[in-house]
Amino acid sequence: MTKDIFDCIRQSHSIRNFKSEQIPDATLTRILEAGNMAPSAGNLQPWYFYVVQDVSVKEKIAAAAFDQEQINEAPTVIVIAADPARSNELYGERGAQLYCIQDTAAAAQNILLGAEGLGVAACWVGAFNETKVEEAIKAPPRLRAVAIICLGYSNEQPKEYKERLRLAEVAKFIH
Repeated sequence: MTKDIFDCIRQSHSIRNFKSEQIPDATLTRILEAGNMAPSAGNLQPWYFYVVQDVSVKEKIAAAAFDQEQINEAPTVIVIAADPARSNELYGERGAQLYCIQDTAAAAQNILLGAEGLGVAACWVGAFNETKVEEAIKAPPRLRAVAIICLGYSNEQPKEYKERLRLAEVAKFIH
């Protein structure tokens, strides 16, 4: 059973305490497919998803992420890496420096929404040493680690709705 997309957006929040229960492969595959369906410049899909369940590799990733414990706690960790060269082929330096990062962020958001829709908790980790994460997952030199997403089942109490800025504070209509 999946949720309405607007419910997913409204209800999603970062979970840092996970149960040890592993996500079924079929559910994990659907979450990854959501990421792979993200829009990308020129439909180049300049991302790679490293699905990490090995405890020793997660420990290295956690160390590279300034000892963020949710990385060790989550049964599955996805490192999303961008391939700047792929975007560079069509869009030059702007593709390598910007488009591949935007595209990879869109894939990360789709993964988060896919997880929420399937009842899987998640946490996007952005603070980490890129080089050490890339070494931990044995990524080829052309790839750049952009995001870490912790996935599992929540071991936290549900949170109240998060305060947001009013739309009038962040949007300007130009007619």
